[in-house]
Amino acid sequence: MLENTISNTPTYSTLKVEIKNAIAHIQLNRPDSLNSMITAFWKELPECVRHIDAEASARVIIISSLGKHFSAGMDLSVFANMGSSFEGEPARRAERSRRMVLALQDSFNALEEIRIPVLAAVQGGAIGGAVDMICACDSRYCTEDAFFTIKETQLGMTADVGTLQRLPHLLAHGLVRELTYTGRKMKSDEALRHGFVNQVFSDQEQMLEGVFAIAQQIAMNSPMAVAGSKEMLNYTRDHSVQDSLNYMATWQSGMLQLPDVHEAMAAGQEKRLPQFEELHPKTD
Repeated sequence: MLENTISNTPTYSTLKVEIKNAIAHIQLNRPDSLNSMITAFWKELPECVRHIDAEASARVIIISSLGKHFSAGMDLSVFANMGSSFEGEPARRAERSRRMVLALQDSFNALEEIRIPVLAAVQGGAIGGAVDMICACDSRYCTEDAFFTIKETQLGMTADVGTLQRLPHLLAHGLVRELTYTGRKMKSDEALRHGFVNQVFSDQEQMLEGVFAIAQQIAMNSPMAVAGSKEMLNYTRDHSVQDSLNYMATWQSGMLQLPDVHEAMAAGQEKRLPQFEELHPKTD
């Protein structure tokens, strides 16, 4: 397992990134602005997670934030920039608008597409675009004061960056529709009761301690096995059971090799931590 902080991680204007002991910690880093998602954020987040994945520099990613609230969602400046797209010939204007929405969606699609599990650690408010983001994460954890709201409806628009597509796979449809149509807050106890979050912690310090402990457990396992599990879970969400079983069989025919299995068994017998080879970096 990687033991030292990776030094070649790029720097970002909206994110603070540290990678240590095979765990990448990405923090939203605009606390004075409630970590609202400015234009730079939508470019930097996918660039950051894809860089970590491409370099195979971590086995788990944790996304948290600095400040009182996790994120107030899309910044007003982004909405203002969108206003300029409502000019010109209607068909070309619509085509440009569509590409803009697809680009925003891609920022959070990246969280699903990378090989590495992504854990969200939420304190305070997760509003609008922040809900879109954490719905694309593998697991969610929060503090007692956390709340989640699909704010777009109250702003006169339909949420368009992933919440309405992913949340119905995480919560009962009736509840998703209620949260969407009303824009009301879902507090931490309700989120836990309905399985949206895995665990609720008393405060952010306790939450990060707990989430890092979970990340460490993930990082001790074969990164090949974990990556395969993420691939299968994402695939089965969008396909039939039979299609998913067929894909699983095809995956195993190539990806199931014995070195990691032998190492896991030997480590168990010898009562030591297993040592697995990292995933190969991606090449262009």
